[in-house]
Amino acid sequence: MDIKLRVWRQTGPSDKGKMVSYEVKDVSPDASFLEMLDVLNERLILEGDEPIAFDHDCREGICGMCGMMINGVAHGPLKATTTCQLHMRHFKDGDTIDVEPWRSAAFPVVRDLVVDRRAFDGIIQAGGYITAPTGAAPDAHAMPVPKADADAAFEAATCIGCGACVAACPNGSAMLFTAAKVGHLGLLPQGQPERDSRVLSMIEAHDEAGFGGCTNAGECTTVCPKGIPLTLIGRLNSDYRKALR
Repeated sequence: MDIKLRVWRQTGPSDKGKMVSYEVKDVSPDASFLEMLDVLNERLILEGDEPIAFDHDCREGICGMCGMMINGVAHGPLKATTTCQLHMRHFKDGDTIDVEPWRSAAFPVVRDLVVDRRAFDGIIQAGGYITAPTGAAPDAHAMPVPKADADAAFEAATCIGCGACVAACPNGSAMLFTAAKVGHLGLLPQGQPERDSRVLSMIEAHDEAGFGGCTNAGECTTVCPKGIPLTLIGRLNSDYRKALR
């Protein structure tokens, strides 16, 4: 396949960026999107140009590092798929593909496609943990958890913190991420002692980081590579109202 890329290039946070066009020829349909970028970067290095900076780590759809906008869609056109697991066979020979970083005031661009997602760390530090001492590991089934709660907690815990929800939201809200991190602890018995303080602290950290408010547009769930449901935001809102009493 021969592909034309238009990639956002920006040398630093305070510099002005622009879209730069590249031709990538003889791309294997079985190559992942990041492998295609690797091939382009190898060519750029050989030609003496600066390679395109982008985040990546596991390349197995687990770490959440590889976020980027592809043709205006977070992680690209395939649902429930991270950028590293997106393959070139989902594009056509001769396609023009626009590649941009996440767009959010809370995610400033560091370089090219790399953004600073430390705002997520601040939300986790505000309450995404359990401080109660638990001692040694309990015996299996010593603390019964209803299956429905266990399944819902696991569904929330699959969030990989990639930031696609923020990039897709018209308000730049991180409420789906926050709801997932609050929800998976709030659904388990171990998370009950700090349930109220957790939701209050994490919502406060969310707002202080500069994320927008949620208006239930639903774009976040559409692009979430793990399919985190919108119902978790409803649970978050309910917990928040109860904690304010």
